[in-house]
Amino acid sequence: MNDIRVLDLDEIRQLVGWAGEEGWNPGHGDAVPFQVADPDGFFGLFVDGRMVSAISAVAYDDAFGFIGLYITRPDMRGKGYGAKVWDHGMAYLGNRTIGLDGVPEQQENYGRMGFVTDYGTARWSGMVKPGCLAEASASRSFETDDFDAVVQLDRDCFMASRRDFLRAWLAQAQSARVVVTDGRLVGFGTARRCIDGYKVGPLFARSPDIACSLLGGIADDLAGSRIDIDCPLSQTRFIAALETAGLSRGFETARMFRGAVPVIDGGCVFGVTSLELG
Repeated sequence: MNDIRVLDLDEIRQLVGWAGEEGWNPGHGDAVPFQVADPDGFFGLFVDGRMVSAISAVAYDDAFGFIGLYITRPDMRGKGYGAKVWDHGMAYLGNRTIGLDGVPEQQENYGRMGFVTDYGTARWSGMVKPGCLAEASASRSFETDDFDAVVQLDRDCFMASRRDFLRAWLAQAQSARVVVTDGRLVGFGTARRCIDGYKVGPLFARSPDIACSLLGGIADDLAGSRIDIDCPLSQTRFIAALETAGLSRGFETARMFRGAVPVIDGGCVFGVTSLELG
């Protein structure tokens, strides 16, 4: 017997575990904030009670959703289960604008489904060389009183409001930094522990220099640990700083949308939150 249903928290943890097996290097604590983003937005196809394929189709609001974590168990591929769970997730999101981060080998397929590339992103990885990111001291640790301002900046840089998600995301971060200038929050960034090292994201800032201050502070917090950051290719000044700091370029993805592209301040995005939820 086959059925598709909403995943509970333990099943979302199982799906995140599958992502780890695929080499996607998810965060150890991702399942909780992922579920908070949309408790009804994670679907699994079950065969005789066992999950064989799954997807996240997170509806952030009535206008925008994001597809990710689209995985079929390796021994169950080629049987049409993935297509069924994909169709279910897309139907759940309905007429919303839908975003995803597509790897190069799948971008043509997504294009046939109506998705159009908005911008490219590359992953940068490594250990930040001490002192290579100027003015790391300009950032400080996030405090609870910063939360409302963080939510506002996040909304400028992301496609929808996600207050509850941010609260849960910050709660599991190993580093969370902000930059405040003349009483105004002008940047924030977080890092979370992953299977291999830490991932930085979101990293949102009003300028490349502020982004460097945030990343330098995060690197100091993590005491020389390996970090990954998925940076839009348009951020050339920041990318030059990443190279100077000793990070190496890895795989690329494309942020793609089906429907009207959301209007955000893309110039403030230096590190995407996650490839799974946008």
